[in-house]
Amino acid sequence: MRKKSQVSTEYMMIIGFATVISLPLLIIYYDFTSSSRDSVSANQALQIARNIVDASESVYYLGKPSQTILKVNIPNNVESINLSNREVIFKMKTASGINEIVQVSAVNITGSISQSSGIHTITIVASDNSVQISSN
Repeated sequence: MRKKSQVSTEYMMIIGFATVISLPLLIIYYDFTSSSRDSVSANQALQIARNIVDASESVYYLGKPSQTILKVNIPNNVESINLSNREVIFKMKTASGINEIVQVSAVNITGSISQSSGIHTITIVASDNSVQISSN
């Protein structure tokens, strides 16, 4: 009977030791993937904002009947997208709170873009003294 209880005790100690080692590793893994996900989303939003600003400036300088279409993939954690005056502002929800991604344009930008995640078609049209942006 004594040997059976010793084996059981040793087995429980091994399981306990493995659990003590595993839990911090799981926490570190979760923290790393969360920060990586936030970083990838922020970089996607920054790239989209840059593309919108570049396309807006290009269309504006080409003149009034000019337009272009961009296909973009909006990340999951976008709270809002604001196009006002000369700025494109993405507000993003991250593990550390709300972050803003801002790109400034040389031309006036008006319009709106849906903040729902997924692939969107953005139409950029030159007008007299600004650029109109819309998405569907």
